[in-house]
Amino acid sequence: MTRTSTTIDSGWQFSQVSSKTWPDVEENVSVASPTRTRTSTSGSANEADWVFRTTFLASPEQFSAPNADLLFEGLDTYCTVTLNGEEIATTSNMFLSHRVSVTGKLKEKNTLELRFDAPLLAAKKEEAENGGPKPLWNGDSSRLYSRKAQYGWGWDWGPIIMTVGPWRPVKLETYVCRINDLRVDSNLKGSKWDEGSLEVSNLDISPKAPKDAKVAYTLTDPEGKVVKQAMNDVEELPDWEIEGARGWWHVGYGKPDMYTLEVAVLDASGTELAATSQRVGFRHVEVVQEALAEADGGGSSFLFEVNGVRVFCGGSNWIPADNYLTEIEPDRYKRWVDLLVKGNQNMLRVWGGGIYEADELYAACDEAGVLVWQDFMFGCGLYPSYKRLNDSIQAEAEQAVQRLRAHPSVVIFAGNNEDYQIAEEQGVVDYNDESGDYMHTKFPARHIYEIILPGVVQKLSNIFYWRSSPYGGKTSGDLTVGDVHQWNVWHGTQEPWSHWDKLAGRFVSEFGMQGYPSMRTVEAWFSDKEQDQKFPQSRISVNHNKAAGFERRLELYLMENFRHAFDMPSYVYYTQAMQAETLAAAYRLWRRNWKGRGRELTSGALVWQINDCWPCVSWAICDYYLRPKPAFFAIARELRPLTVGMARKDIKTYRDGSLAFFETRSEVQLWACNSELEERTVRVELVAFDLNDGELDRQHWDVTLKPNASTEIWAGDVPGQAVRTSDADVPRPIVLQARILDGDNVLARYSNWPEPWKYLTFPDPGLRIDVDGDEVTISVEKPVKGLILDTEGEEAEWSDQALDMFPGDTQSVTAKGLKGRKVTARYIGDGSA
Repeated sequence: MTRTSTTIDSGWQFSQVSSKTWPDVEENVSVASPTRTRTSTSGSANEADWVFRTTFLASPEQFSAPNADLLFEGLDTYCTVTLNGEEIATTSNMFLSHRVSVTGKLKEKNTLELRFDAPLLAAKKEEAENGGPKPLWNGDSSRLYSRKAQYGWGWDWGPIIMTVGPWRPVKLETYVCRINDLRVDSNLKGSKWDEGSLEVSNLDISPKAPKDAKVAYTLTDPEGKVVKQAMNDVEELPDWEIEGARGWWHVGYGKPDMYTLEVAVLDASGTELAATSQRVGFRHVEVVQEALAEADGGGSSFLFEVNGVRVFCGGSNWIPADNYLTEIEPDRYKRWVDLLVKGNQNMLRVWGGGIYEADELYAACDEAGVLVWQDFMFGCGLYPSYKRLNDSIQAEAEQAVQRLRAHPSVVIFAGNNEDYQIAEEQGVVDYNDESGDYMHTKFPARHIYEIILPGVVQKLSNIFYWRSSPYGGKTSGDLTVGDVHQWNVWHGTQEPWSHWDKLAGRFVSEFGMQGYPSMRTVEAWFSDKEQDQKFPQSRISVNHNKAAGFERRLELYLMENFRHAFDMPSYVYYTQAMQAETLAAAYRLWRRNWKGRGRELTSGALVWQINDCWPCVSWAICDYYLRPKPAFFAIARELRPLTVGMARKDIKTYRDGSLAFFETRSEVQLWACNSELEERTVRVELVAFDLNDGELDRQHWDVTLKPNASTEIWAGDVPGQAVRTSDADVPRPIVLQARILDGDNVLARYSNWPEPWKYLTFPDPGLRIDVDGDEVTISVEKPVKGLILDTEGEEAEWSDQALDMFPGDTQSVTAKGLKGRKVTARYIGDGSA
């Protein structure tokens, strides 16, 4: 017989069978789809046991099969499984799949029951028995003892929602034999990066294949054309060289071509006993850590080199896309990745407080050429380490690596998120201790991150392993080694965003700024009876932001930089404009640090975060409904192949040691970035415009931009700005615009404004918006800052937002679905504040 696989989808009945806190709660019985995770609407959900029950039929073929398994791809989390009244498994790790033999236990009609213990109480019990509460950020300390998605305990961007149930499919599989594990190691090499190698380094067949069995291997190219074939003995594993291989390339550098390897186990008569297939991408990835010159700050680089190309990684962090994981349709993953690519991003970091994501997310990254930084599922805590837990973690890591190594997009495994940072805060980590014996230290989780996880990664893959994120140097905050999470804007010292250049690390794997979601998303928070609550300080508004102290921090950055209004549409606009400016400035300044081979002073910037798990105010640059915030577009402009940037600094020089006599000059520095692999000769134009008096100066340079690097162009006094001899002297309101031109074609533009903007008096800009179908053309007579467009009624899909406009530089954007409707506009200084 051949293998059969049937998803058990006859409908689950689920009921809350006990409540430890509210014993009088009524039983709740419903029918759900097979993989839908449920939690009670009552407050007792976290502290109640639940039972999911279903019946399924076994066909005569399945009933008589030599091998029959129930495959539980994901059970959330503490579960006892019974089949026809017999206990067949217990589980305590949400991240593990479980294969349970039911050979000889099937009937024509079968009853399957999943009993889930209350997750909070189970975790609390585990905590009490194994060391008690430990330090952490976010959630209850018991989460550290639970192999359940940590964000379910609540985070500073998400609610407390502890789900239970079968969160991935449950299947009945019958077979003679099956392929339990297939490991394919592929590489790309050669002077032209067109020589591929493919090695099947492990083929695990269970039960053992018949003595006279053969294995057929077929490799096909992206169009389905056969490239290699072999019929081997079971023990004879292919090791092939592929001349003229088409490489898997990351975004912007070529096509992410994928081959397919089909593997079939055949008996002596040629009958197929088992089969599988795997996508294969030929690519070579290295994480390069080279010493940097003392003149550049010393330390070492931390960069990704793909097929010989050193990559500035501009991307995002990823959290689970929903509190209810079973609500995420497969296509939604692809839509998120498509959005990422639209934003010119090339890396996605799957954060350690969520889940090892669905195959659809990694497959979408494979197909798009997006690099994936994958954390193991530990986040923001001083985790315990003891044998039973470690055994579960070992199995979890093995399954995760075996599954994810097949994706060419996955280029790094990191042990955790911010756990060494907490250990440093608590003073429990001794970096001089390299003994490997950490189980009985004050930081026992080092055994997990430095023994278990690297051992699994090195044994089961050829993917680079990194102990933590952040990690490297004397501390996890060292800006000269490894990666950093730069939260001294918003958190920490709450620096102005103009200080991003001083806060640069070698690879910034987290940083961010909050901003409200689309007004359309905000509208959905309020019922018809709650319209009077539609203001930023209302209870409803506050409940949609889970960050402690968010009011003070939002208002700190708003008040320092803007005059702003407090009606809801205005507050949404100003927080969005602030978020866009803050994040764009980070990418602009850090990309400047990508100075060429051997001078990769900053090699990556991954914003926190691309997505939300519910409709809320957070650091996300796109909201729960995949609606991009203005920050998304501002970042996208900074990650184009060619960009231009400026930084304005006031330089005060004192006379002969006196504090009374000084001169203040305003200096501007001008540079451009080129991510292409060839140098580019262009014209760079700089125009100075006084908001009151009009154009002051215009100059240009014909320059050759270095390949895959930034190029410094000019530095000097702001044109038209007088030297000031008193702090009471008010500088002229001079706006600078730089553009990269190829003939009449504008390749990049950026406007630099005097800050803070709250000091500026904005004249009427003479804004003109012309609409032709889905095309919108914008022109101004005087500079405009932070232009955000919208239309009433059905929303449109905008190609760009958060625009700075300049006289004589008309810009056009498309708004898919606009269909000629009237366009509304908001901008800084539009009279709303």
